[in-house]
Amino acid sequence: MSGHAVLVIDMLHDFIYGKIKCQPCAEIIGSVQKVVRAARSAGIPVIYVNDSHFPTDPEMRIWGEHAMRGGEGSRVVEELKPLDRDFVLEKRTYSAFFETGLDLLLRGLGVRTVVITGIHTHICVKHTAADAFFRGYNIVVLRDATATFNSRDHEEALNYMKTMYGAEIMASEDLLHLWTSKR
Repeated sequence: MSGHAVLVIDMLHDFIYGKIKCQPCAEIIGSVQKVVRAARSAGIPVIYVNDSHFPTDPEMRIWGEHAMRGGEGSRVVEELKPLDRDFVLEKRTYSAFFETGLDLLLRGLGVRTVVITGIHTHICVKHTAADAFFRGYNIVVLRDATATFNSRDHEEALNYMKTMYGAEIMASEDLLHLWTSKR
């Protein structure tokens, strides 16, 4: 779909299997895989934006050391490993836009709509959606390809993004159907 890009946020070893393990986050791997494969097949850019921290980053005060730059914890899980044609950006805060070059990349690719997948719905996904909204992008958040520690925080974040940012909240299968019907 012309004008779309898929963002894969923080599907990293530390969040799925490591220091800040989250079982509901592991459960979305299959949905994220389907979306990424479909995007690649349709020529839609796939952009991974991953925590890659220094010991002095502000998040260390809240979460402790996690996803440290160059360490195993900051690597994308094997099931979702980026391909050479995908884009991979590093971030040091919750938002995928903050000082990452993401906005410049999206504009260069002609993207108008960001499709957000990944974790955590009420933290990095929500802050990324906020910054996408402030920059004028259309936002799609995939209900079954985003997750966090519990369903209450997940649902509250989805509702907030829909209400405050006009995000379209949908199932990944519905998005894939739209992509295939528009070809």
